Amino acid sequence: MKKISPLIKGLITAALMIIVASVLYYSGSTTNSGLQNLGYFIYAAGIIWTLFDYSRSQAYTGKFGDTFLQGFRCFVIVTLVMVIYMGVFSKMHPEMAKEYGKLYKEEMLKTEKNRNAPEIDEIAKKAEEGYTTALVYSSVFGYLLVGSVFTLAGAGLLLIRKKQ
Repeated sequence: MKKISPLIKGLITAALMIIVASVLYYSGSTTNSGLQNLGYFIYAAGIIWTLFDYSRSQAYTGKFGDTFLQGFRCFVIVTLVMVIYMGVFSKMHPEMAKEYGKLYKEEMLKTEKNRNAPEIDEIAKKAEEGYTTALVYSSVFGYLLVGSVFTLAGAGLLLIRKKQ
């Protein structure tokens, strides 16, 4: 039987994450619900699946760098797919940007004492216009950071396990 590559594992992981995120959004789950962490669990599981599969293959060298590279190949694909998803999802739901702009304006009206109402309106409008860009940028860095942490931890645990 042919092994599944880390790239395909990344695509499978991202697809599962998209399904979970979409189901949670369209079912009306709140953003502070514990179910929101299910996406991170799937992300970690996909990376661990990749690392564990590699550790049981004939190609396994036992070197940290080689092991990390396998996880890296997985999480980079997940990051790419999730960033595209976030951008498309944000464009499909402009009401989210409007809500963000509204909340940003309300917060500024409470805290910003050195600006007048028209200035605050303009700043809130720019925040609303830049919502998708900010969401995509934060997704890139967030998914890369979390993927790196999961991969570092997984590769480290595999090396510790091998030495025992």
